[in-house]
Amino acid sequence: MRGTIDALASPHPLADTLPTMLREDPFARSLCAGFDELLAPVILDLDTFVAHIDPATAPDDMLVWLAQWLGLGIDVDVDPTPQRGELQVAGAVNAARGTRRSIQLAVSSVFGVDVDVTESGGARWSPTPGGDLPGQPEPGITVTVASPKGVAIDGDRLMAVIRSVTPAHIPPTVVVQP
Repeated sequence: MRGTIDALASPHPLADTLPTMLREDPFARSLCAGFDELLAPVILDLDTFVAHIDPATAPDDMLVWLAQWLGLGIDVDVDPTPQRGELQVAGAVNAARGTRRSIQLAVSSVFGVDVDVTESGGARWSPTPGGDLPGQPEPGITVTVASPKGVAIDGDRLMAVIRSVTPAHIPPTVVVQP
């Protein structure tokens, strides 16, 4: 939560901007000092804004806000390190949303495991019309996750991550291999 910071000096004191005749007035200086105390954290946040939106340097309490901003569903009870990893690949996931690559990126960034995605569809070109269509008649994907030895993967969380990047009309099937 952002707020005032004790003894944070303003980089641009308002008293310095007063006309000469008011600079020595105690009331005007104390009024400016009060505003300086309120504005100093705002100026600090604006000066460090880039650091606040970079997943590697953002404060822990900003990670959930960044995730919501990018359309990700991050658990607030999870350690910040994997959250930062999810946010760092969010651009690539969002750019490729709905593809095999986005599913692989999303699952591997959350769980840190190897992922293989098999699709039911396909594309093919033929010089003659009426040829056989590629793929299977029913849409679907199969996500195969290789779980490291001795590490349990939360199935509900895995399915939530997969559904967050999979088109709504494509039913996913999950296979977790030891």
